Amino acid sequence: MPEFCKVEREGHLTIVTLNRPDVMNALHYPAHVELDRVWNDFAADPEQWVAIVTGAGERAFSAGNDLKYQAGGGARGFVASGFAGLTSRFDLFKPVIAAVNGVAMGGGFEIALACDIIIAAENAKFALPEPRVGLAALAGGVHRLPRTIGLKRAMGMMLTGRHVPAREGYELGFVTAVAPAGQALAEAKKWAAQILECSPMSLRATKQAAMQGLAIPDVATAYRVEYDAVARMRTSKDFVEGPKAFSEKRKPNWVNE
Repeated sequence: MPEFCKVEREGHLTIVTLNRPDVMNALHYPAHVELDRVWNDFAADPEQWVAIVTGAGERAFSAGNDLKYQAGGGARGFVASGFAGLTSRFDLFKPVIAAVNGVAMGGGFEIALACDIIIAAENAKFALPEPRVGLAALAGGVHRLPRTIGLKRAMGMMLTGRHVPAREGYELGFVTAVAPAGQALAEAKKWAAQILECSPMSLRATKQAAMQGLAIPDVATAYRVEYDAVARMRTSKDFVEGPKAFSEKRKPNWVNE
């Protein structure tokens, strides 16, 4: 059983809850090792199509790196898959939603930025404050935030370490939707339900093409690339089932193959 997180499965949905509320869900090396296994299991499970990551308690999604643990001589370092086993996981093409229920600071914000959708409670706050403690947001924050909201606005956050509330995050463009306080997970489940109405093969093809296409400078070249997930989608049973269900005016029966 996981010690530093909770894992629940509801049908094809996996919910991962960062579970160190006594330290605002800050993460240390043992937690990264554990979460690496959790995300490995999710990625490998053909019955799990979408994930939500959230934080235990009402105060925090994650306060990031557990600096007190590190300062106390605890084991340092990260796993190959990155902070929380997620931020360097560039081959995960299943959709992941962040349900941000409080502060998302430093590595906590980087976890959210590594997700495809960010649902934030109205009392949520975001920051990359690493320069204030002699560090830098190197778990993807310095790369993902500029690509999400543009360089100048991202620099305004990263070079000050300032706290950004959920509404401003929505206006800046890194928050997908704002939910009432205490309702981030419930709102994230609504988004997950909509995603689960879609073909899992199509979802992975969409995510892979979008994410890998961003690394290609011009649209014409990105358009012509043969993406693995797209090839699998085109030869899948779901590729046949979707149009058939539409023509028969019924819900499709996705089989993920």
